[in-house]
Amino acid sequence: MLSTIRIVLVQTFHPGNIGATARAMKTMGLTNLVLVNPRCFPDEEATRLAAGATDVLESAQVVASLEEAVSDCVQVVGASARLRSLPLPHFDEPDEMAQSVIQNAHQAPVALVFGRERSGLTNDEIRCCTHQVSIPANPDYGILNLSQAVQILAYEVHRAWRKQAESGFTYQRPLDATPPSREQFGHFQAHLGRLMQQSGFLTQPHARTEEQLQALFSRAQPSRKELSLLRGLLSAFEAHLPDK
Repeated sequence: MLSTIRIVLVQTFHPGNIGATARAMKTMGLTNLVLVNPRCFPDEEATRLAAGATDVLESAQVVASLEEAVSDCVQVVGASARLRSLPLPHFDEPDEMAQSVIQNAHQAPVALVFGRERSGLTNDEIRCCTHQVSIPANPDYGILNLSQAVQILAYEVHRAWRKQAESGFTYQRPLDATPPSREQFGHFQAHLGRLMQQSGFLTQPHARTEEQLQALFSRAQPSRKELSLLRGLLSAFEAHLPDK
């Protein structure tokens, strides 16, 4: 479904911004890039700043007009740093925009449109849109780089998509982050308790010291690898205790 979401850049001046946009898109699962009259593309600077997202650049479409870029879209959201006197529905928050985009993207193509680095979208270009969205920022300095703006809106779209039950999105757990079994954690707690007794650390039987330390490690939720390291540390200490 993310493939029906189109990022459209209008008359981008710096080719590096195209590359950085491709990178921002790929990190959020978006691959459909359309360029309207870019000053220079393809370009080595775009490839360099894509940083591994060259597949997005290679599949990018170059068109002559914004109308051509969005003619088949059922929703076209223009990103604008300021409100204009046009009666278009306006999203004050990017997350609201993203929810709407995701709903429509189930049916047909949608587009997020970004204007020139210095001047943004013209009024005529905004008339090609069905909605506007602004990114809330510091009112004293609300200037965003083109690729930064793409990254923020792409993140919100990906976040809204993740919340869809049918997305099937899951966070990949690193192999060494597997939690220990209850049996493994029980062995660690027994080892810890035995060492505290043997070392003379527990001097006040009713102080609940052992219980509190075991609760601390339970809250820490160490992985199997981390628990193995702790067991090794306990064994090293244990080897230096005098025999009784």
